[in-house]
Amino acid sequence: MDTLWAPWRMTYIERVDDQSPANCFLCDAARPELGEGDLVVHRYGAAVSLLNRFPYNPGHLMVAPRSHGGDLAKLDAQEMADVARELQCATAVLSRALGCDGFNGGWNQGRIAGAGIDGHLHFHLVPRWSGDTNFMAVLADTKVIPEHLEATRDKLRRAFAEDAQRG
Repeated sequence: MDTLWAPWRMTYIERVDDQSPANCFLCDAARPELGEGDLVVHRYGAAVSLLNRFPYNPGHLMVAPRSHGGDLAKLDAQEMADVARELQCATAVLSRALGCDGFNGGWNQGRIAGAGIDGHLHFHLVPRWSGDTNFMAVLADTKVIPEHLEATRDKLRRAFAEDAQRG
């Protein structure tokens, strides 16, 4: 049996059962300041975009409302508009900054639907490239992420700032 060590996942495993606002990394990301250690790349109104710490592909973003809650139907009109605008902006920024060819996106609402974090609604935006699935996924059942999260974060922060300057 092969062993794949991923000790950074323990933080996720230990926090997944306590999804109160006091222990919610999405609520932490919603705070107004950008921290050097966090993976937040942009905030707009009632929405926040941050890199997924356990990405499917480089640039895998989560876009979430700032308010804690796991039900899309309970977002007010402004929150929904801000989240939709942030998804639209993030798509454009990822296309420009990372040169991706397409996207997978969506959300899982409720544990039964596959939501690992069901206490705080969030949307996944996963960049895709032609040929991004290589032999590692087929032969070794392993996904290769070729860029460090902090490098991707810095690149996307700059791209969002440039996008804001363009208007």
